[in-house]
Amino acid sequence: MADRDTLPLPLEVRDRLAELELELSEGDITQKGYEKKRSKLIGAFLPKAPGKGMDPSVPHERRTPVTPGSSSRYHRRRSSGSRDERYRSDVHTEAVQAALAKQKERGKMAVPMPSKRRSLVVQSSMDAYTPPGEEHIGHQDTSSGSEEEGSMQGEGTPTSSQGSINMENWISRAIHGSTTSSTTSSSSTQSGGSGAASRLADVMGQTHLGKSENHSTPPDVTSYTTDSIQVERPQGSTTASRATPKYGNAELMETGDGVPVGGRVSAKIQQLVNTLKRPKRPPLREFFVDDFEELLEVQQPDPNQPKAEGAQMLAMRGEQLGVVTNWPPSLEAALQRWGTISPKAPCLTTMDTNGKPLYILTYGKLWVRSMKVAYNILHKLGSKQEPMVRPGDRVALVFPNNDPAAFMVAFYGCLLAELVPVPIEVPLTRKDAGSQQIGFLLGSCGVTVALTSDACHKGLPKSTTGEIPQFKGWPKLLWFVTESKHLSKPPRDWFPHIKDANNDTAYIEYKTCKDGSVLGVTVMRIALLTHCQALTQSCGYTEAETIVNVLDFKKDVGLWHGILTSVMNMMHVISIPYSLMKVNPLSWIQKVCQYKAKVACVKSRDMHWALVAHKDQRDINLSSLRMLVVADGSNPWSISSCDAFLNVFQSKGLKPEVICPCASSPEALTVAIRRPTDDSNQPPGRGVLSMQGLSHGVIRVDSEEKLSVLTLQDVGTAMPGALVCVVKPDGVPQLCKTDEIGELCVCSVATGTSYYGLSGMTKNTFEVFPMNSVGAPISEYPFTRTGLLGFVGPGGLCFIAGKMDGLMVVGGRRHNADDIVATALAVEPMKFVYRGRIAVFSITVLHDERIVVVAEQRPDSTEEDSFQWMSRVLQAIDGIHQVGVYCLALVPSNTLPKTPLGGIHLSESKQLFLEGSLHPCNVLMCPHTCVTNLPKPRQKQPEIGPASVMVGNLVSGKRIAQASGRDLGQMEDNDQFLFLSEVLQWRAQTTPDHVLYTLLNSRGTIASSLSCVQLHKRAEKIATMLAERGHLQDGDHVALVYPPGIDLIAAFYGCLYAGCVPITVRPPHPQNIATTLPTVKMIVEVSRSACMMTTAVICKLLRSKEASAAVDVRTWPPVLDTDDLPKKKPPLLYKPSNPDTLAYLDFSVSTTGMLAGVKMSHTATSAFCRSIKLQCELYPSREVAICLDPYCGLGFVIWCLCSVYSGHQSILIPPSELEVNPALWLLAVSQYKVRDTFCSYSVMELCTKGLGLQTESLKSRGLDLSRVRTCVVVAEERPRIALTQSFSKLFKDLGLHPRAVSTSFGCRVNLAICLQPHRLGKLADQGTSGPDPTTVYVDMRALRHDRVRLVERGSPHSLPLMESGKILPGVRIIIANPETKGPLGDSHLGEIWVCSGHNASGYFTVYGDEALQSDHFNSRLSFGDTQTIWARTGYLGFLRRTELTDASGERHDALYVVGALDEAMELRGMRYHPIDIETSVIRTHKSITECAVFTWTNLLVVVVELDGSEQEALDLVPLVTNVVLEEHYLIVGVVVVVDIGVIPINSRGEKQRMHLRDGFLADQLDPIYVAYNM
Repeated sequence: MADRDTLPLPLEVRDRLAELELELSEGDITQKGYEKKRSKLIGAFLPKAPGKGMDPSVPHERRTPVTPGSSSRYHRRRSSGSRDERYRSDVHTEAVQAALAKQKERGKMAVPMPSKRRSLVVQSSMDAYTPPGEEHIGHQDTSSGSEEEGSMQGEGTPTSSQGSINMENWISRAIHGSTTSSTTSSSSTQSGGSGAASRLADVMGQTHLGKSENHSTPPDVTSYTTDSIQVERPQGSTTASRATPKYGNAELMETGDGVPVGGRVSAKIQQLVNTLKRPKRPPLREFFVDDFEELLEVQQPDPNQPKAEGAQMLAMRGEQLGVVTNWPPSLEAALQRWGTISPKAPCLTTMDTNGKPLYILTYGKLWVRSMKVAYNILHKLGSKQEPMVRPGDRVALVFPNNDPAAFMVAFYGCLLAELVPVPIEVPLTRKDAGSQQIGFLLGSCGVTVALTSDACHKGLPKSTTGEIPQFKGWPKLLWFVTESKHLSKPPRDWFPHIKDANNDTAYIEYKTCKDGSVLGVTVMRIALLTHCQALTQSCGYTEAETIVNVLDFKKDVGLWHGILTSVMNMMHVISIPYSLMKVNPLSWIQKVCQYKAKVACVKSRDMHWALVAHKDQRDINLSSLRMLVVADGSNPWSISSCDAFLNVFQSKGLKPEVICPCASSPEALTVAIRRPTDDSNQPPGRGVLSMQGLSHGVIRVDSEEKLSVLTLQDVGTAMPGALVCVVKPDGVPQLCKTDEIGELCVCSVATGTSYYGLSGMTKNTFEVFPMNSVGAPISEYPFTRTGLLGFVGPGGLCFIAGKMDGLMVVGGRRHNADDIVATALAVEPMKFVYRGRIAVFSITVLHDERIVVVAEQRPDSTEEDSFQWMSRVLQAIDGIHQVGVYCLALVPSNTLPKTPLGGIHLSESKQLFLEGSLHPCNVLMCPHTCVTNLPKPRQKQPEIGPASVMVGNLVSGKRIAQASGRDLGQMEDNDQFLFLSEVLQWRAQTTPDHVLYTLLNSRGTIASSLSCVQLHKRAEKIATMLAERGHLQDGDHVALVYPPGIDLIAAFYGCLYAGCVPITVRPPHPQNIATTLPTVKMIVEVSRSACMMTTAVICKLLRSKEASAAVDVRTWPPVLDTDDLPKKKPPLLYKPSNPDTLAYLDFSVSTTGMLAGVKMSHTATSAFCRSIKLQCELYPSREVAICLDPYCGLGFVIWCLCSVYSGHQSILIPPSELEVNPALWLLAVSQYKVRDTFCSYSVMELCTKGLGLQTESLKSRGLDLSRVRTCVVVAEERPRIALTQSFSKLFKDLGLHPRAVSTSFGCRVNLAICLQPHRLGKLADQGTSGPDPTTVYVDMRALRHDRVRLVERGSPHSLPLMESGKILPGVRIIIANPETKGPLGDSHLGEIWVCSGHNASGYFTVYGDEALQSDHFNSRLSFGDTQTIWARTGYLGFLRRTELTDASGERHDALYVVGALDEAMELRGMRYHPIDIETSVIRTHKSITECAVFTWTNLLVVVVELDGSEQEALDLVPLVTNVVLEEHYLIVGVVVVVDIGVIPINSRGEKQRMHLRDGFLADQLDPIYVAYNM
C-alpha cells in the first residue's frame, strides 16, 4: 500500500493491482504468485532501491495470506472497488465459502453452460455501457458509488462480522461436518472419483461422467418402453420446406434410437440428463389422483421441523410519555414560538455539491415564509367566491432532494393553511419507474395543486408550448411555485389560525408496496405531535442542538427527525443532499466535526461509504456525537456496517453507545429505537439465529459455528407511550410465542391512521386486535401492523429479522429477500456483478412461490466467469437457505429500473421479467431442482379383461365408439368401370370436348386446359413413348417428376395406358437443390422406379452441376422428356385384367419424418373417387377450384383423378404461385363463381397473413366469396381451429359464409376418411344436407390420461377441438386401444381404426420388411367384433354422437382427431400432444412466431423461432418454462431459440419435429441461444 501511495501509478496498473490483491485474499493465487505478478506490474515504476516487504505490523486476522500493507480488514481501500464491504460479513462470506467447498468435495457441479450465438455474446459485452452512477468517488471504481443507493428494498447492508470465531476450526467443521443440506446434490454430478474440484467451465465439452455411461446411447431417464410402430425411415429424408433450413440431410451416424453420436449439444444434454438422474430434494409423496383433478403435490409438513415451544408472549409497554410543561400544543405553535422568540436561530443549513454551506434558513425566515405560502395558497388560487383549495384539501409537494429549505417552507405553509401536504418524488421523465403509481395516489387523494420550487419547476419536462405535460397516470395539476419572490405579502390583519393538535390529517406519506402500487398513509395532527414528543424523549433532544441529516427529508426517519422534531425543539439541522454524498461520501462526517453536531441520522450505506472513503483523514473527531441514528438498523444486514464503522472510528472519538439503530415503517412511524445510554458497560443485544429455524418462523439461537446463521442487533425498546406485541403474520392476529417470529404491531397515538381512501386495507392494517391463546383481544385499543417481522427479546429489546414485503414463502417455508441478496453477494469474487444492483423477488408458478434473482453484470466479465458465478450462487443459496432458486438472470449494467434515489425498483423489475422485456444477457433456470409439487406420475393400470369392459360400458351407459359414413348407394353410368383408364376412354368418346382441367398462372389467366379427348390423345402418346423409348413392361414403376400442372395429369394417364405404375414426386427446388434433390433421389430409389418422366427444364436441372454436387447423378434411372412426344398412336392400349393390381404408389413424408409409400389398387382408386363424388356431389356441370400440392394423399386424388371419374371441371391453382400473388386463389374462386374449393393449411395461412390488411382493396376489385358453399382444408392432422376461425372472420366481409370452411382428414392407410361435413343449400335455413362442423371443448388434463371429458367453453384447462369432417360414404370407423387393441367407449381417447373399400393395400417398402407394418393394414380387435379387418391410422382421436341430424334424418357422428400416435410424447406416464404445448408457448410472448417441441431421453426440448432482436432471446427462456409448467405440469429440459424459418415444415404445412430433433442433436441449427434448465 505504501508503495502504491508514493508511486504515480497509471490507473489501469492500480486496477490490476487491486484485482491481484482480491485474488490473493480470495485464495485464488498463492502469496508467491501474488508477489511475482505484483513486482512484474510495478517493476517499471519502482525506484531502484529495494522495495519494502511485508509490513510487520499486520495482524494476521484470517487464515488467508493478508495482503501487504492492509493494516486492517477495513482500512484497505481497493481502487477497483471490486468488492465492497457493505454487504459483507466475514462470517457470512466464510459460510458461503464453506458451503461451496462442500459442494466441490461432492464432485463437480455439472451445469451445462448455455450455448450462445457469438453475435449475441459480442453484442451484450461490447454495448457502450456507462457504468452505473457516472460520478466517481475519489478515483474509486463506481461500483460502490451511486448504484448502491437503496439497493433492495431496505438499502442493502453488510453482514455481521464477528472476529471472535476460531476460523480454522470453524471452516473444517463446516466442510467435514454433517450438514442438513442434501439439496445441491441434485445439481452436481458425482464425477467418478474425481476429487479435483476443477473449474465449472470445463464441463463444456468433455463432461466427466461415471465410468459406466457413454455418450452414444443416451440413458433413458424413466426407462419405459414404447411399442410405437415406426415406419422404416431412410436416412436424412426431408421434403422441401419453407426456406429449407441449413440441415436436413446430415448423414447422421445414428445409434439405436435415431440419436446421433457425439456433437457438442448431445454431450451437454447428456450431462444434463445425468445431473437430473440424481434424486430430487423432497421425494414425491403418495397422494390420490382423483378421477381427473390431478391434485398438485401438497407440501406435507416435515415432522422434524422446529416448532415454537415458548410461552405466549406479553405485550411490551414503552416507558411513560412524560409531557414536559413547555412542550408546544402543536407543531405550528412551536414554529410560531421560535419564529417570534428567536428569529435569528438557525433552523436549517443546506449544502452545495462542493460541501459549502449554500443557505441558512433561520426560524424567523421559516415562520414568515410559511405564513406567506399559506396565505397565497388559500387566497390567490381561484377566485374569492370559489377558492381552488380549502382547509383539509390535499396538495402535492414536489421538491428535489437538494432543496430541503424550500420543502420545509412549503410543508409548514400547508400546516399553517390547514392543508394536507403529500410529499412525492420529482417526476424526471414521463415514464419514470413507479411514477405512474404515484399519479394514481395523487388522483385518489384528489390533489389538484402541486407546490414546487423555482429550479424544480424549470427542470420539469415541458411541451413545445412550455406547458408541463400531464404525466402518465397523473391527475391534471396546477403547478404553484413557493419561492417568496413570486408570492404576495399577506395583509397585516391576516393571521393563520393556530389550533392545538387535533384529529385532522396533518400529512400523507406515500408508501410503495411489494406489487408496485402506491398507498398514502395518513398521519393525524395529534399523532404527528405525539410522535415528535416521543422521539424528543427517547433521543433526549434539547433546544438548539445540532443534527446532521443525510436521509431523504421527504419521508420516514429523515422527515420525522430533520423537519418535524427539529422544529419542535428549535434544533439546527445540517442537511446533506444525496448528490453531495455521491461526490464526497465523507461529507457527513466532516460536517459532524465542523459543527460539533450532537446527533446524526444516517443509513448503513452512508456509514459504509465513509469506511470505503475515509483513508487517512487526520482531523476527524467524532467525540461530539452523542447519538448516531441508523435509520435502516432493522435491516438484518446493517449490523456489520455498524460494527465496521465503530471498529474504524472508535479511534477517532466515536463512543460505542452512540450507535442507535431504529426500526420504523410508514404505517407505524418509529416502532423502536435504541436509546443513547451513558453506561458503556452494557453491550447492545445480539441474536445469532439459525436460518433453518427462521424459515419455519421459529427462533433458535445457534452456536455461531453453523453455516447458516443470521446475526441480528436489537433496535432498542418500544417508543414512550406505546405498546408493542408480535402476532402471526397471516390469518387471525394471534399473539406469537416467545420463540416465534411474527409481525410487530404497535398500539400508540403516534402511528398512521389509515391508507387514504382504502377502508378495507385500512381495517386490516390499522385496526388490528391481537388475540391471546383463548381468543380474547389483549387490549380494547386497536394496534397497527408495522410490516416488520421479528420478535421481542429479553429485556423488552426488539429484534427485526425482515420485512413482510420481502417475505417469500416457498414450499411452506419463509425466506427473506434481503437474506438471499446477502448470500448471493457473499459469493466472491464480485468481479462479475455490481454490488448494490441485485433484485430478489418471487413469482407464482404452479401454485407456489418461486425465487428469482436478477443481478446487473459488469460489462467486462466473460461468459464463463458469469456462468460460474451463477452456479456458485445457486449452490450457496441452496446450502445456506436450503431453498432452490428458480431463475437466476444477469442483465447488462444500468438496465434495471431505478427508484428516485437510485435503488432498484423491485416491482417494476418483476413486471419486466414477467412480460419478457428485461433482456438479460445470461439466464440459468433450475425448475428441476425447485419444482417439487408436480402431480404424481401416472401409473398404467393392468388391463381389464374384455368381458368386464363390455359390462362396464353397458352399466355406465356408454356405447362403444364406432361410426360409419352412408352407404355407397346405386351405381351410375360411369361407376360400372373398374379402371380409371377405361373411364377416360369412355369420356373421350361420349363428351370429347368437355373441358376437364384448367390451369391458372400467377396472374390468374388460363395457362393451359385439357378436354377429355385432348387428355386421352396426350396419354396415348406418352404410353407409346414408354413402350418404345423406355422399353418398359407392364407393372414397371415410373417416377413422374413434374411441377403442379397438366403435364403431370397426362403423364399419369399415360402410365395407366401403358400398364405401368406411376409415382408422383415433387420436383427439386431450383434454388435449393442441395436439400430437395436427395429426397427426390430417395423416393425414386425406394419406389424402384424403372424410369423417370419429366419436362425438359427439370431434365436439365437433374443433370446440372449443383445436382451432381448433391447426389450421385450417374445412378439415376433413364429419364424421359415428355416435352417431345412421338407422333404415332400406340398399337393398342393396355387393358388391366385384375382390379386388385397396383394402380399407383403414393409416397409422402410423415410428420415424424418417415418416408412411407402406400400401394393403391385399381379397386381402391375407383372406390375412392366414387366416395368423394357422392360426398361432394360432383357432376360434369360443376366447377371446383383446387389449390393443393398434387403429389400425395387426398391432394393428388382431387387434382388428378376426381375430374376424370366424375367429369367436373377442375380449376387448378399451383400453391407456389400464391407466393407471388397471395390473392390468386380467392380471386379465381370469385371470378369463376366456384361453389366448392379445396386448399391446404399453408395456403390458408398465406391468405390470412398476406391479405389481412387488403380486404378493402380486394372488395373494391370485386372479390366476392358469397357463392362458396364449401371450402375444405385437406390435411392429415388435428384441425387448426385458430387458423380456420381467423380465416373465416377475415373474409366474412367479402361474403364468405362462416359455415363454409371445413376440414378433411386422411392418413397413410386411408388417404381420406372424413371430408366436408356440410353444404350451404339454397333453402331458407341455409343448409339442408349437413350440420355445422361442431366444436367441443375437452379437459386437457383428462386427455393426458386418454380420457375425453367435455367442459364448457372458457373453463380452465379447456382445449377446443373441431370435428375433422363428415365421414366419407363406405367408411367405417372404430376407436381402439393402441396397446391392447380392444374397442373403447365414447369417453376414451384411442387410435382411429378404419375399414373401407378405398383403404390402401399396404406399405410399399424396398426391404420387403412388411411384418412390422402388416398390422397397420389388417388388424383385428382383441375382443368384440373380431372378424372385421381394420387398418390402423396411427392417429389418436375420439367419436362423439352429436345431437345433429343430416338431410336424411340420420344422427351425425363426429370424429375428432387429436394427434398422431408417433408424435405423442409420453412424459411422467401421461400422453402429451406437441401441438398443445406449442400453442401455449406461442401465446407466451409476442416475439415467438413458431414453436416445436420434442423429447429426447425424456427431456422436453422446446424450440422457438424468435422474431425480434437477439437481445430478446433470453427473455423467452423463463416465460417458456413458466407456461409449460403452469398449463401442462411439465418441466422443460432445454429451451432453444432459433431464427425464423429454422423449424422444418413439409409440403402440407406440418412441422417435421423429428428432423428438427436430429438437426438439434447434430448441432446443425445455429441457435441464437440454448438454455439447459437444471
